[in-house]
Parts: sequence; C-alpha cells; structure tokens
Amino acid sequence: MPRTSRHAREVAVVAFAQSDHRRRTDELSEVEMVMPVLHRVLDATGLKTGEIGFTCSGSSDYLAGRAFSFTMTLDGVGAWPPISESHVEMDGAWALHEAWVKIQTGEADTALVYAYGKSSPGSVRDVLTRQLDPYYLAPLWPDSVALAALQARALIDAGETDERALAAIGARSRADAADNPHAQLRGTIPQGGYQVAPLRTGDCPPIGDGAAAVILAAGDTARRLCGRPAWITGIDHRIEAHALGLRDLTDSPSTRTAAEHAGLFDAPVDTAELHAPFSSQEVVLRKALALGEDVTVNPSGGALAANPVMAAGLIRIGEAAARIHRGESDRAVAHATSGPCLQQNLVAVLEGDRA
Repeated sequence: MPRTSRHAREVAVVAFAQSDHRRRTDELSEVEMVMPVLHRVLDATGLKTGEIGFTCSGSSDYLAGRAFSFTMTLDGVGAWPPISESHVEMDGAWALHEAWVKIQTGEADTALVYAYGKSSPGSVRDVLTRQLDPYYLAPLWPDSVALAALQARALIDAGETDERALAAIGARSRADAADNPHAQLRGTIPQGGYQVAPLRTGDCPPIGDGAAAVILAAGDTARRLCGRPAWITGIDHRIEAHALGLRDLTDSPSTRTAAEHAGLFDAPVDTAELHAPFSSQEVVLRKALALGEDVTVNPSGGALAANPVMAAGLIRIGEAAARIHRGESDRAVAHATSGPCLQQNLVAVLEGDRA
C-alpha cells in the first residue's frame, strides 16, 4: 500500500534509544547520562559520528541552571573535526523538526537528534513558571500543576470528564508501562491525595531525569539502515495564544491544525503516542486528534509513566517509530507539547511500508 508523504524527500526515523528514567541521577552529569544513549542509537544503525550529516539537540538552560549548558553534551557527541550542529531551547521533538527540515532541503541525508533533562536537582514546578507571561502571570507564580488543575477543572465543569475517568487514564498508562523497561513508574500506583484539586498524585507526571535520541535518514539511506523505517509522512507544529485567559482550555486548536497540516486525518491510525503529562490533557488531545476507541493510546505508558522534561516529546516520536520498526503498527501519530496547558503542540504522522 503506498504511503502518502506530502514532502519532497522521504525521511524516516531509523533508530531510537532512551535511558532508563530515574527519580534522581545525582551520580551522573548530563554528559554521562546522554553518552550511553548516543552510543546505542548509533550502534543500531552502524553509523559513526563522522558519518552523520546534521546533529541537533533539545534541552533547557533554565533546567540545567547554567547558560549554554548544551555545549557540555556537545563535547560528548564529538564536535571535532567540526560538525554541522544546532540546538533548540525546547523539547527534542522540535529539534527533530529542525533536523527533518535540514534533510528536506537536501543539505543532509542523515541526522542525529537527542534531548535530555535533569529535573531532580530543583523544583521543576517552579522552573516552568519562567515560560509564563513575565508581566501579568509569572509574578503570581502559578506552578505547572496548578495551571494543569485549572485545565482539568474546566474539563470537569464542561462535562467532558470526571475524577474517576482521570484516575483511569493514569492507571491504564502505568499498567501499559509494565513492559517498558525504561519507564520510571510501572504497574499499580496509588492515586494518592490532591496535588492541586482536582488533580491527584496519580494524575500528575513523575519528576525524573532522562535522555533520548533518534536517527533520521532519507530515502534509500533509510532503507539501508533499517529493516522497516518509520517514514515521517507529515509533521507540523503550532502555538496557542500566550495569555491563558484568551484560550478555551478544554480544547486544543493548535493540535488540531498541526494534525491537519501533517495529514493525520487522511487515513486512520492504529497507534497514538501523546505527550500528555497530566491525565486531563489526554482528554483534550484525544478530542483534538479525533482518536477513537480503536486507537491504542500510549502503549509505552506515556508521560504519566516517565516525563524527563525536554526529552518526553521526542520519546513519543521514538516510541511510535519503534512500534513501526517492530511491525506492531502501520500508521501512528506522535504528539509533543511545551508550555502551560498544551500551549505549543507538534504532531508527526509515521507510517511503515506495507505489502
């Protein structure tokens, strides 16, 4: 069955690797956390660092607590002899988009994309307030859980979910993560008390450290490097208004628009890897992406099982691609988000070759 790519060059995810996501990695620097992941993803393809056409990373200086923190991990990648390299102060999914564009232009045939984050040293809930409007909202210091609770309350008040349904999402996600050796939380986890009502502990993502990497390749290079490449037939990202008061928190128009431009609605999907750090956000994303009950959502456990900030979105793309590599999926959608209440959203459609 032919694939329906909308773009000039065929580009595929040919390899994916991630770290074991842990509550704390005090004994490891960012470089020591990233290096084994880079080695595994390169070994999966047989490529050497010098054979990669473009390298792009995603991380956050705010999270690391120092300026230009990404240069340390770049030294670990190997920046000499000089390489073609870039960095985004975003989740690694946006680094993947930049690398995909680079390949589309013909300036590279292969790309290494990696992302990492260590949330354990400080209060990530407070760090994320730096994403807010600096004049009106940030001075109030509403942390990420409080803002997600506003969104959850809006959904409940609109009759689109309730606390029992949200608890079921968290329980399902962590149960599905039982077979994922990299997940931080697996199996039956108590729902716990309220973090910020109506969100309980089980509705919120774990705080932890982790890294991920993928390799992209074009055309025949992808076919040579991977038995069943996960072709990116569409990818797009959009953003909501910065001011939360201008948005309907029960919906995500930017996700829907990105999905339309990525070609999601052209054909059914069988798998969805959604970057929904809070159980209530899965409700919003399912509606925006028009996902039915026949779609397997977050079989890896999703961000409710492991949420390494700055890498969790890239992991969604990698997990969706890995299912295609293994023959467990034919057409999948992967979603990544950044900012409060699903402010920025990226959607990628991946397909495997079918007889």
